[in-house]
Amino acid sequence: MSSLSQNMNKVVANGGHNQMGKEEISCFQMPLHYPRYTPADYKAMPEWKLDCLLREYGLPVVGDVSSKRNFAMGAFLWSGY
Repeated sequence: MSSLSQNMNKVVANGGHNQMGKEEISCFQMPLHYPRYTPADYKAMPEWKLDCLLREYGLPVVGDVSSKRNFAMGAFLWSGY
């Protein structure tokens, strides 16, 4: 198999996203539904659940529980909660 066809197979295999020859494997899949929590739900949500929610959407899970809560509310609530 020629070098060109080997490279094309790699591009096709990773969905056409070939970045400088790097081969990365990502298991992230966009969830089917947007979270429908209210501001009160986020304020009462335990840290482990916030972590799971943020990870599910591929968002950073860093900081204390207050910063995670504020980040989640800013990311998922439409208006100035």
